[in-house]
Amino acid sequence: MQKTSRKVLDTLVSRTKIYLAIIFVLLVYIAIKSTYMIIPCICIFAFIVIYSYYTNNKRKSEISETLQDLSITVDSAAKTSLINAPFPLVILETDGNVVWKSSKFASEFANIDINTYIKELSVEIKAEIQKREKANNQDILRQIEIDNKTYRIVGRYVKSKKNKAEYMVILYFIDDTENIKLQKEYKDSKTCVGIIMVDNYEETMQRLESEEKPQVIAEIDKYIYEWTDKTKGVLIKTEKDRYIYFFEQRYLDSVKEDKFSILDKIKEIDMKEKVQFTLSIAISNEGPTDKEKYKSAQTAMDIVLGRGGDQAVIRENEIYKFFGGRAQEVEKRTKVKARIVAQALENLMKESKKVMIMGHTNPDMDCVGASLGVYRLAKSLDKNAYIVINNKEAAIEAFRKSIEKDEEYEDVIINKEVALENVDENTLLVIVDTHKMNYVESEELVDRAKKIVIIDHHRRSADYIEKATLTFQEVYASSTAELVTEILQYVEQKVQLKTIEAESLYAGIMMDTKNFTFKTGVRTFEAAAYLRKCGVDIIRVKKWFQSDLESFNRIAEIVGKAEIVNDTIAISICEEKAKDVNVTCAKAADELLTISDITASFVIGEIGDKVCISGRSIGDINVQIILEKLGGGGHITLAGAQVEGMTLEETKQELINRINEYFSEME
Repeated sequence: MQKTSRKVLDTLVSRTKIYLAIIFVLLVYIAIKSTYMIIPCICIFAFIVIYSYYTNNKRKSEISETLQDLSITVDSAAKTSLINAPFPLVILETDGNVVWKSSKFASEFANIDINTYIKELSVEIKAEIQKREKANNQDILRQIEIDNKTYRIVGRYVKSKKNKAEYMVILYFIDDTENIKLQKEYKDSKTCVGIIMVDNYEETMQRLESEEKPQVIAEIDKYIYEWTDKTKGVLIKTEKDRYIYFFEQRYLDSVKEDKFSILDKIKEIDMKEKVQFTLSIAISNEGPTDKEKYKSAQTAMDIVLGRGGDQAVIRENEIYKFFGGRAQEVEKRTKVKARIVAQALENLMKESKKVMIMGHTNPDMDCVGASLGVYRLAKSLDKNAYIVINNKEAAIEAFRKSIEKDEEYEDVIINKEVALENVDENTLLVIVDTHKMNYVESEELVDRAKKIVIIDHHRRSADYIEKATLTFQEVYASSTAELVTEILQYVEQKVQLKTIEAESLYAGIMMDTKNFTFKTGVRTFEAAAYLRKCGVDIIRVKKWFQSDLESFNRIAEIVGKAEIVNDTIAISICEEKAKDVNVTCAKAADELLTISDITASFVIGEIGDKVCISGRSIGDINVQIILEKLGGGGHITLAGAQVEGMTLEETKQELINRINEYFSEME
């Protein structure tokens, strides 16, 4: 304020001097023109100077007094505002010492040990100051909980005048409790949309007597209504096997904690062991409108059904969280779908100039057999067809030697570089034995292809390929080779399989079913019978799976080093770094299941800079759910995963943690 006063007075003096200079020049000019005016001009100028001096001194005194009064008033107002601030206000030093606090601050925290909070704040602010290069006049924003209230802390820190190395901190404590409560209430009152479906309703009902059906329907409705009533939600039965479920988001956490107990409740319906009912549930809270949330729930439901049903999923913040899905899959397919898919695939091939078939990385016999089956269909339609395989995998080495004897396949099997050069808008890309983007041989090929068909038997994961034109994903099938065999039987074009192609399809089924032991349904044997008619030599197929003595000894060593966790789960490590480690791990995991009292097995090995895990189960434990937690996938009885950035021992410990987590979720 003193600086402002000085500026005003200096301006006043400078202006007076200018006026006097102008008057002096005019009087001199008059005196020169009229000599008799010299004395009067001198007298006039002397009078003006004396008068200006007097009036300036008087105005200076008045302005000085006015500015001084204004300064005192402003300072007093500022001090009064600080002292009587409506918000609690405190001035601190960065060492936590309280310089000054307002009366509101003292009364607000009279019954609270506020010093503890002040010290914690001082430590945080001091650390923040040290991080910033220019700390002068910087804003401070914090949120803190004090005595069941939430305060938003707003303030600034400035350099201390006494010690330039220290800082003074001015903080306002604004009570944000009600605002946060309103925000929480707004969030909690948002709608979650769910879809509930009775799995395979029509087929299951057909197995019941006419008089039993109304009772079963009533009991299912009762259990579902009772379960949804816990969240005070609205349940609408839109179809005989489908329900739409609305509830507020405030109940979403309780739904998670309940772990969808309705899934087990439905299974308890007593049908004298004739049938077992299961549910699929999808819930989403994503989207600004209920319509968009419903669409998100539908997408989630597609994933649940693609994983075999009998489970629930919550989609929240673009993340899927799965519940249930521990029951063994039962064959629930109709041949109608296979016929429809066969016709659709045939039409897509007819519309395309060339067909490319691609499987997953490190292809096995199921992947290769399915690829050859699709290749033969394309050739039967007079289309140029190619199979994309990048590496010569040990898992199919014996088969490769057999197929290399046939000249037809010399230019059929290509790598991804050649495939990328030849793909265009008229190319149909058929992906077999996987539906995950990060598992295919070439992600770039998927991005470039305009038309994509997926044929797979794995349970659907959240990171599935969304841009597929046609998807044939049946988790109840034993293998992708089985699905392709069915398609070949239902296309209009007569397909004549070559012996090597029929044998590769048969080998794919045989491998995934462990010699027709696991996941083998009526349709599996029907597919095998069809292939047998095509001239399959079972002995030759059997030879493809034979191991040499060295490999057998490696597997025996891995089995011998196995450790038992959770009483019935075997875990072992393959420490040898070889090209076919993944094959060795898979075979060792299979071998461990032949030991009594072992219900699941995991074998860990190292492939380059990644760690692979092969998981197997006899059905009591869902190895897919366990390995999904490590980024993998598969089936209840057969699954795998690849982990990056971890050692073998670290991976083993992480696997044990996930196994424990799996059992804790079952409780």
